[in-house]
Amino acid sequence: MGIGNVRPPGPALRSCGYDSWSGANCRIGSMQPPAIYRRIWGEGTALLQRARRLTVVDLLIVLGLAGLLYGLLDLAKEWAGPHRPVIEVTLSPVALPKYAFYSLMRGLFAYALFLGFTLVYGYWAAKDHVAERVLIPLLDILQSIPVLGFLPGLVLGLTAAFPNGNVGLELAAIVMIFTGQVWNMTFSFYQSLRSLPQDMQEAARAFRLNWWQRLRWLELPAATVGLVWNSMMSMAGGWFFLMINESYHLGERDFRLPGLGSYMSVAVEQGRVDAMIWALLAMTLLIVALDQLLWRPLVVWAQKFRIEETGAVLPESSWFLTWLRRSTLIAGLRQWLRDKRAASATARAAFSVTKPYPAISPHWTTAFSWALVLTLVLALTWGTWQLVWLLRQLAWSVWPELVLAAAVTLTRVLISTMIGTLWAVPVGLAIGLKPGLARWLQPVVQVAASFPAPMLFPLVIAGLRLAGISLDWGSLALMLLGTQWYILFNVVAGAMSIPADLREVARSYRLSRWQRLRIVYLPPIFPHLVTGWVTAAGGAWNASIVAEYVSAGGETLQAYGLGAKISWAAEHADFPLLTAGVLVMAGVVVLFNRLVWRRLFQLAETRFSLSK
Repeated sequence: MGIGNVRPPGPALRSCGYDSWSGANCRIGSMQPPAIYRRIWGEGTALLQRARRLTVVDLLIVLGLAGLLYGLLDLAKEWAGPHRPVIEVTLSPVALPKYAFYSLMRGLFAYALFLGFTLVYGYWAAKDHVAERVLIPLLDILQSIPVLGFLPGLVLGLTAAFPNGNVGLELAAIVMIFTGQVWNMTFSFYQSLRSLPQDMQEAARAFRLNWWQRLRWLELPAATVGLVWNSMMSMAGGWFFLMINESYHLGERDFRLPGLGSYMSVAVEQGRVDAMIWALLAMTLLIVALDQLLWRPLVVWAQKFRIEETGAVLPESSWFLTWLRRSTLIAGLRQWLRDKRAASATARAAFSVTKPYPAISPHWTTAFSWALVLTLVLALTWGTWQLVWLLRQLAWSVWPELVLAAAVTLTRVLISTMIGTLWAVPVGLAIGLKPGLARWLQPVVQVAASFPAPMLFPLVIAGLRLAGISLDWGSLALMLLGTQWYILFNVVAGAMSIPADLREVARSYRLSRWQRLRIVYLPPIFPHLVTGWVTAAGGAWNASIVAEYVSAGGETLQAYGLGAKISWAAEHADFPLLTAGVLVMAGVVVLFNRLVWRRLFQLAETRFSLSK
């Protein structure tokens, strides 16, 4: 806060204590124009001196920001352009950089959306026991609804809301990516808030921290490691359905957007092997660049939020983060921000304007929570009534067939989750406990996890045909491609949160590998493993819609299961059957969550928490 915002003191209190120009003590009205000119001249000279020290790093940063700005302007033109019923996707490799940028921006916009949703929804569910009874079951239901369950309503609704442009279809694609990303992030944040170490909670109560101080200094730092690793997994979940989100058909209508997903979809439809190879290469380069320029620096940055008592681990490193720290521009910006914060703090201290953060009355929070829950229940009631009206068009004989198909798909989900656990636990422990190994394996794992598995389905189907395996069994491999990474990334996050003193004790007592796994490693990672199982199972249900119903080379292969029935209903615009299939899938998932996953969550909180 500057001096201009405060009423000048009287003659007896002429000392202002802070000068907004020079940062030094002064007297009101004592600053003459020559002093102001000298201040401006000094700042200009400092800027010139910094400009002379600009390095190649600064030049590359400026060029990168200019390229990003140009790409965003081009994307804005695409959004604001007139509506095109059919978008022609060219298979020329020259168009791939633009398509890759479009897909990347949709993914990042969706990431910003679901990060905000995660912080609000997860915090609300963890702190409000009244709302938790509604929010967590609702989260189970939403996670169980496949992408094709959201897609028709979103696409038709948003395109109708924006009939004269492409904004509606672009927003629908972003929200669809959001629905494939957000659930494991929200579960991770919720679980982190519920499993805070007891001593940290007692310290917060002893220091009388308000809710904002607890969130800022205790809860967010404790959840950061899990959030970063689940962010990578969420982006991978968004890439998984890239071909569906950017190249969607509903009956006779074609909802297609320019991007890598639509490029690959058209290449598969036309049987262009060269275009498929170009798309795979572009996708790989995009994922590697995103890992090195975004995720790896975030992983290194998140290490300072590890909960450690004693001992030390090898520090993580990122060449890009080290490179950025050499930038004169970034260093100057950080120094400018520090100066501004210091100046603001000095001004507040000088004029005694510091106020305590306002406390929120429990009565108001309870009333507000009840109002939100009531609004949510009313919305769900209205939606249920609309679904009942739609399902009246469906024959009763369809329901037993859907339940049987759901049982078959459930079996595939459990088998794929078990197979993923068998290899993800040892590999995740190796990555989380050995930073030297993590430097080599993390980029490989990130590329493999983020790569849209449906792009590989034509190759997998060809391999299954050569091996003589039907899609009824081969769909397990297709589902595993999209589910195993949820388990791996949560195990990695859990392994990185194991205190170093526990590992030192294991080495001191010379425990065998099996004893270390059973006594030292598995108990701390068990809460993260349960979160990985829940999200992996949800991802497997989602993956079933593309694993049990595959189109490749102009031919459609179908396995018996609920995912295949949902995909068939969406392709033929059979909305009653689509709605019934989604409801059966949601019901089975919620029932299984209540009977199995919830009990495992309670076991993780009570028996396998480091704070218990």
